[in-house]
Amino acid sequence: MFDKVILPGATIGIVGGGQLGRMLALAAKAQGFRVAVLEPTADSPCGQVADIEVIGAYDDREAISKLAAVSDVITYEFENIDADTLRWICDQAYVPQGPELLAITQDRIKEKAAIRQAGVEVAPYEVIETIEDLFLKIEKVGYPAVLKTARGGYDGKGQLVIKTEQDLAKGEDLLKHGACVLEKWVPFTKEISVIVTRKFNGETAIFPVGENIHVENILHQTIVPARISVGLQLRAVEKAKQIADSLGLVGILAVEMFVTEEGTIYINELAPRPHNSGHYSIEASMTSQFEQHIRAICNWPLGSTELLKPVVMVNLLGEHLEQLFAEIPFLTDWKIHLYGKKDAKIKRKMGHVTLLRDSVEAALAEVENSKIWNGVKQKIGGNVK
Repeated sequence: MFDKVILPGATIGIVGGGQLGRMLALAAKAQGFRVAVLEPTADSPCGQVADIEVIGAYDDREAISKLAAVSDVITYEFENIDADTLRWICDQAYVPQGPELLAITQDRIKEKAAIRQAGVEVAPYEVIETIEDLFLKIEKVGYPAVLKTARGGYDGKGQLVIKTEQDLAKGEDLLKHGACVLEKWVPFTKEISVIVTRKFNGETAIFPVGENIHVENILHQTIVPARISVGLQLRAVEKAKQIADSLGLVGILAVEMFVTEEGTIYINELAPRPHNSGHYSIEASMTSQFEQHIRAICNWPLGSTELLKPVVMVNLLGEHLEQLFAEIPFLTDWKIHLYGKKDAKIKRKMGHVTLLRDSVEAALAEVENSKIWNGVKQKIGGNVK
């Protein structure tokens, strides 16, 4: 079944109506597909550009059945949908990604075990189920450490940095939500990500390594090519490919990594869908991450991931829009993407800009000279993400 080719004119169903779904939909429509989306609210970022909107919760089996009824192939735009519902719909619809990778990446305990099984390093960690576990196992991990909920949590939420014994009791609040992982603190010098796309037959294409700058646990910038050695880039790409092959990936997978001063690479987490750090590819790559994902699930040949020019992508949060709008008349060759969200809330991702320049240094200087991100303070820290 997975050798099926989905041709233009068919309908691609997307579970999730956020900005990733929107950009997937735009890529799909450019290739001649129709798009249906399942989202709890009408007029979502993806719903605004889709042909069909199905309104319903992600675990609403009646709603997802409606999506299946109008779709020739189904994918998802983020990993916080219900894996059991996706597994159920796989019996009724064509879901080439399957439910297993989604289930793995929804649970940090399963995810870390799967990465290790692929033969790739993660930061030393212990599974914590009770507060007694935490007091006992901190001795193995050592201080400082990071306690993270196994399920849920993003942009630094659901995490606790433990610097001293006095911090241990605070772990009780996280453990109320279920099992956690306790990770050794990694004093990294760089955060990088590798986005890999793979088809059922093993054909693989990998995007250039991106260097990521986070501010307050939210991605601020992605710099491509990453400012690391060629040797480190090759190792990062090989690790991402190992994981993709081990998991039998179909579609796209973002692999987030930490790099230490000694050049050790630890895998932080996986995202089985298009990723914020890959947005630069819309303009700067021969094939965007969104088009590539559509190609993979529709069983088309994968496109070239060649980088056309050095590039910096910068996120636009709610607090950045007013100044962006003031500067638009003066911004030459800035690629501006806004996601169609109604409320420009503080810290909410509203869009991004992409700057293609002769060097990443030139692009970074231009961003720095802009007033849009005044007050943004970059900080390199440990593995809180």
